[in-house]
Amino acid sequence: MIENSSQIVKEISDDKEIESSNVEENTSKITKEEDLSFDQKDIPSADSSSSRRNSDLENAGFTQEEFASLLGKYDYNFKPGDLVKGTVFALEPKGAMIDIGAKTAAFMPMQEVSINRVEGLSDVLQPSESREFFIMSEENEDGQLALSIRRIEYQRAWERVRQLQKEDATIYSEVFATNRGGALVRVEGLRGFIPGSHISARKIKEDLEGEYLPLKFLEVDEERNRLVLSHRRALVEKKMNRLEVGEVVVGSVKGIKPYGAFIDIGGVSGLLHISEISHEHIETPHNVLNVNDQMKVMIIDLDSERGRISLSTKALEPEPGDMLTDPQKVFNKAEEMAAKYKQMLLEQTDENEEQTAEITELSLIHISEPTR
Repeated sequence: MIENSSQIVKEISDDKEIESSNVEENTSKITKEEDLSFDQKDIPSADSSSSRRNSDLENAGFTQEEFASLLGKYDYNFKPGDLVKGTVFALEPKGAMIDIGAKTAAFMPMQEVSINRVEGLSDVLQPSESREFFIMSEENEDGQLALSIRRIEYQRAWERVRQLQKEDATIYSEVFATNRGGALVRVEGLRGFIPGSHISARKIKEDLEGEYLPLKFLEVDEERNRLVLSHRRALVEKKMNRLEVGEVVVGSVKGIKPYGAFIDIGGVSGLLHISEISHEHIETPHNVLNVNDQMKVMIIDLDSERGRISLSTKALEPEPGDMLTDPQKVFNKAEEMAAKYKQMLLEQTDENEEQTAEITELSLIHISEPTR
């Protein structure tokens, strides 16, 4: 379409040149006889309106209004929420001026330069640097758009922590503050919270500031702006990799509740439920245990997903009720009783496998029998 139009214009121009040549031949003699001298001051400048004939725009084929409208069609349509490419051309005390191809330079406030704390714009941006920006709002009364880098980093940070949670990754982060409820950390620039109940029993909460802790994700909710992590679960997972069911470990009683006691076993807590203290009935754990008691316990369950370790002394009793009458006897024979417990688990596993095999064999025989 454009090539055809160009050809038509060229043909019309050629026709006009032929007609003009005939007129020029007829007037050439007259022109030669005229005085061709001129005064320098009569020559208008290129910017002067007198240097153009009034008919110039009329012969152009469109009006000035149509020309302005045509330019408008090629102007970018910027909307809040869009990502645009821009170039930094000025760093000012309150923000940066960015060229994004709009009619007016866009502005990025200082607080929108990064999701992290920065001392100045030059920590993040340099003049003539090109990068992506987020459009925060419509044009103001001066036709200027407001931009942000922080919003882009914020969105990508949530995407990253969601992926880390999906992978059940263990991360390390520095505690920058503590409060009555727990400790505060930053993950990918986002503020995260560690509840006090998920901080290691060996750590004093008030002394955590400045420490780097291994952490696991408990809750990642961008809509509610909630990022909750667990130090205890990260330690439990690490500890679990070296523990196994049926193993006897030495621990210390750190807390006693109506439903059982929490035993510290090398920096992580395990629960000795009231039903796992003795074969005999116990009204309350306080009747048997005291805080800071040193004791031997056996691991009966490892739940890495919930970060829980279940313990037992009942399984270590040589005789039912020994934990009530002679706890030291239980601890002295702990390894011997644990070996018997492991053997019992092994026999149960073999028995279950045999039963499964028999059921499978019967099922295959039933399928192979022809129907009558």
